[in-house]
Amino acid sequence: EINEGTGRITEIVKSLKSYSHLDKASLQTVDIHVGLNDTLVMLRSQLKKGVTVRREYEENLPAIQAFAGELNQVWTNILDNAINAMGGQGTIHIKTFSEAGWVIVQIKDSGPGIPKDIQGKIFDPFFTTKAPGEGTGLGLNISHNIIVEKHKGTMNLYSRPGDTCFEIKLPINNDD
Repeated sequence: EINEGTGRITEIVKSLKSYSHLDKASLQTVDIHVGLNDTLVMLRSQLKKGVTVRREYEENLPAIQAFAGELNQVWTNILDNAINAMGGQGTIHIKTFSEAGWVIVQIKDSGPGIPKDIQGKIFDPFFTTKAPGEGTGLGLNISHNIIVEKHKGTMNLYSRPGDTCFEIKLPINNDD
């Protein structure tokens, strides 16, 4: 039991160091899978409650030039929102693949979906559907800015009841 506990602690500390990318705020070569996996480790306590995570990762996904810590913030915001939307019960499906010069990450959840009348507002600053004091309405706005402004990618939402998907496209060769 002690060895098992020590192994879990070691994994958490390693993931935390990698997740936060301390002292590495510059553009660097990033393995998207490492960031996603580290984020899942950081959210493990929330996932234990009844959320199943399915990973469908492309083998040999190209590394990209990116700000790793900021991408991890995006993964955290999307995954945390998915867990909350599903009430801690359901399935999250993470799929990665490359296509025509892009690395694509799709994060889907089996929650109730985002109503059509508010889908156009979810990236707006301070927009939230959470109760007062539970959310700032900045998570998806910041995430969108990190992907679009900082990484020259795209971030789109597709949602209907039982199937909400955030699709993030990041350029493989970002010359900026």
